[in-house]
Amino acid sequence: MPTLKQLGEREVIRRLARLLPSRRDVRAGIGHDVAVVAGGAAFDWLLKSDAVLEGRHFRADTPARWIGHKAVGRVLSDLAAAGGEPCWALVDLVAPARTAVARVEGVYRGLAALARQHGLAIVGGDTTEGPVLELHVFAVGRAPRGTALLRSGARPGDRLYVTGALGGSRAGRHLRFAPRVAEGQWLRAGRWATAAIDLSDGLATDLGHLVEMSRVGAELFADQIPIARTVLQAPGNPRRKGTRRRPGAALAHALCDGEDFELLFAVPARRAASFEAAWLNKFRLAATCIGALTRRTGRIELVDARGRRTPLRGRGFEHFV
Repeated sequence: MPTLKQLGEREVIRRLARLLPSRRDVRAGIGHDVAVVAGGAAFDWLLKSDAVLEGRHFRADTPARWIGHKAVGRVLSDLAAAGGEPCWALVDLVAPARTAVARVEGVYRGLAALARQHGLAIVGGDTTEGPVLELHVFAVGRAPRGTALLRSGARPGDRLYVTGALGGSRAGRHLRFAPRVAEGQWLRAGRWATAAIDLSDGLATDLGHLVEMSRVGAELFADQIPIARTVLQAPGNPRRKGTRRRPGAALAHALCDGEDFELLFAVPARRAASFEAAWLNKFRLAATCIGALTRRTGRIELVDARGRRTPLRGRGFEHFV
């Protein structure tokens, strides 16, 4: 009998999904950043749950407010990828009985501050004792009926864009990130994007999810991928003057580290120029074209500055592996 480690996260999810019931009002279920459920004539409901665990998503000495920030930020990032408006959330707290009350209050101040910033009401949850500190967050958002952005919907020829810069999670950004809620809503409202996903597991892995759900392939332009300054300035990753070449180690961080919580999305080629002009007029945050989608279903290639193509072999984070 295989173990979770032997199957890997994707196959485990596929097997479990086959066991679960659905309903007619489910518009998008397992496999997307959020579940989309019909909410009436005007809106669809967007449902998402996520968890952060001590020793897995944060260390025992992590400042309390950043634990709360990350817990709520993760679900907000998924709602952002769908272009959703955050509405309500439930927070389940698991903690050892010896945990100082002041630390728990600090966690909740951190999650409340970020939730308040994005109009997300914390309306309840549960508390229980456990061996380490954990937060399990279930969030509800909404989007006008039939408009939620999904991982499916991208087409060959679409241009791939990413917000911000990638690879800074190991320098602390995995805690102090800003979920791109406003940007996701703007992409959805303007119908700019054909598909979107948030980068929680790393560009290499999350692009794989988008490619799989949209049944397309992709090519990534290695010298166009925006790399976080903290990575480029790290020891052993000097950036060469007078060239656009990126150190291989720095690029690997941008592709595989994960927990960037930026948005990766596809825009039709015919709208790319107008999209870029509109984005620059709206946001200070960069949105960089890093590739294009192809007809080579499931195949992702890395294209260097000389046009040489190699299959993308690196993978981001995956549970059980």
